[in-house]
Formats: sequence, structure tokens, C-alpha cells
Amino acid sequence: MSNKIPESEPSTSRKRRRNEEPEPQSENDVVNSHSLSLEDNFAFSDTLMALRMMRAQFPHIQKVSVPPFVLQSQLYSSIKNRTEVDREIESLKREKVVRIFKLNTGQDDHAIMFIDDYISQIERVVKRMEENSKNDLVVFEWFKIHVLQSKLETSIGHQELWSFLSLGGKVKEDHISHLISAGLLIRQLIDQNMYWFSIPNIGSVLKGLSQGRKELMSLLSRRKYKEMMMAALEVKRLRFSPLDMRFHLRDLIGSGQLKTIQTPSGLIVRVAKD
Repeated sequence: MSNKIPESEPSTSRKRRRNEEPEPQSENDVVNSHSLSLEDNFAFSDTLMALRMMRAQFPHIQKVSVPPFVLQSQLYSSIKNRTEVDREIESLKREKVVRIFKLNTGQDDHAIMFIDDYISQIERVVKRMEENSKNDLVVFEWFKIHVLQSKLETSIGHQELWSFLSLGGKVKEDHISHLISAGLLIRQLIDQNMYWFSIPNIGSVLKGLSQGRKELMSLLSRRKYKEMMMAALEVKRLRFSPLDMRFHLRDLIGSGQLKTIQTPSGLIVRVAKD
């Protein structure tokens, strides 16, 4: 049975649909996307379609409340034209459909998250802070309305942040401290006047991302030919990562550390030679 993804509509039609819900699939479609093997839905012809499918397949992580995100490397694993991926992501960012975050995992990693998911995460964080704090939390509204809508890059300077927040009301240093405590901003090490935009509660997931990468590479490197059938590899469980094997395979294939080879028996995943 063929599970080939159909060709998508022209980009002009896509633009009219980008501000719709991130998941246009029915509930059954989302369930089916989880049950399909990685080999059966490995390649895509459209960046937005790939983002939606990978969002639907994002693993459920116990005890950690993090919205689904997609690594840019994962898109590279599934769409051959990387320039097209970069162009489409830039377009989706400008249209405020997605937001891009620089990750501190020691590589040039970027996470892509649908803006609706990010806003929902901010609201959950604020709700928790309201239960445990008597502080003035109006800064989070200013952040959503004035900062996120105006600053689309992955970082922001202190003065620029202050200026945008000032559009909402009188800013205090405590307000910026609230944003940092909530995990929405991380002060850059090289320049203390610069901040990275960040995803709240993502710390333990990023630790698992790094550990899972090492574990998967080690698993394949110990095999005689440093390879395995994708179907057999996909069902293995990782000990040190809350993310599933499918997530890590897409990541490492897209970053070039692993490669795939089509054979009559199916796809083989192999460690890429130095």
C-alpha cells in the first residue's frame, strides 16, 4: 500500500491558509499519523505540511509541559531542497504563523513552534505564577502584544525590549525579571544586554535531546556496518531521552550525521562517514 504524501497546492494558496489552525487534520488523521511508520511518511514536498505532521507526531513527555516543536534539521531530513525550507520558514515567521528559537544544545539548533502553541504556553505559565505570586503580571500581556508581534528574530536587546514593553505601560526592572523567571527570556552569556527568546520548561527536554543524540549514534556505531533497517531502529526505545526514536532519527538525518539508503528491503539508516 502506498502512503505517498500528495503534492500540495501552490504557495499562493498556502499563504491564504497559514493563519488557520496549525492542525487542519481531523482527529483520525492525527491518530493515523502516529501509527504510520517513519519510513511511510518520511518525505514531504511542502514545509508547512511537514511542520503540521511533525507537530502531530511530537512525543508525549510525562511530567513536562512543553508544546510541540520541530527542529529545523528535522525539516531538512524530509524535504530535499534546503533553500526552499529556509525560504518557507522565513515566510511563515514573517506572517507570524511560527516562531523560531535558538537552542543552547551546543550546535546550530533551532526549534520551530506554531505561534498559537507558544501563546498557550505563556498563558499556562502565567496561570501558575498567579497561583503562587502576588506580583504584578501585566508584563506578560505587554510581552505578547508588543514584543512578540514586533520582534520576530531569535534575540532582543535590553533597550529594545524596554521600548516595546513601554508601549504597554510603565516598565520596571522587576517586569523583565518576571519574564526571565518564567523562562521566556534567557540572558546571553557573551553580552548581558542581549536576551534569547526561549520556550518555558524546555530545559530537561534539551538535555534529553543531547543525550538521545549520543545514545543513538553510539547504538549504530557499535554495529558491524554501523547501520540498521529503519523499521527495526524506529521501534527501539532510548534510555536517556524523553523524545522518541522518530524525533531523533529525523534530527540526525537532517543534520547529516546519519544517512539513509534505499534497498529492496526498505530504508537503511547508516552513520555518515567523516
